[in-house]
Amino acid sequence: MRDPYEVLGVPRGADDDEIKKAYRALAKKYHPDAYAGNPLSDLAAEKMKEINEAYDEIQKSRAGGGNSRAHAAQNEGSFYRIRTLINQGRYSEAEIYLGRVADKTSAEYHFLTGIIYLHKGFMLEGRKHLEEACALEPSNMEYSATLNNLSRAGVNMPYDVSGNTTGCSGCDICMGLMCMDMICGCLR
Repeated sequence: MRDPYEVLGVPRGADDDEIKKAYRALAKKYHPDAYAGNPLSDLAAEKMKEINEAYDEIQKSRAGGGNSRAHAAQNEGSFYRIRTLINQGRYSEAEIYLGRVADKTSAEYHFLTGIIYLHKGFMLEGRKHLEEACALEPSNMEYSATLNNLSRAGVNMPYDVSGNTTGCSGCDICMGLMCMDMICGCLR
């Protein structure tokens, strides 16, 4: 494997924030979703694998340098593993690993929890976690885009915090059809 610092394009003396920033920039640039249907998708996936391995290698080498740094490295490695499991459609396993994360207040934790809930069909809980992730890191484009796509897909909260109805959800439609069927038997 190439020098992990070289892969991420950072000097050996870079601090954790610089490394994380470089990793995120490269991950955004080479993420397989950005190359879907593109002939370069295999190359992008290969590059993404190299970037992830380099980042993991750096995090492992720095993990012994203090308790808070060790927890941060543990979380980052766990988040990477959880993302991998989610991308593979292994949501139950991802949820198990998410339960082992030390910091359950981070934006990344809420984002990944939201994604898992959405894939398991718990739309309201998933949306709440995505909203929390966006509130914690409002400048994170991945979090914002995911929440916006969810809204465009029509997955809205049926009630706001004051209890007012904000729209019609799929559950409302089903409930209406069941009531209609019970009243007039028109769906039989």
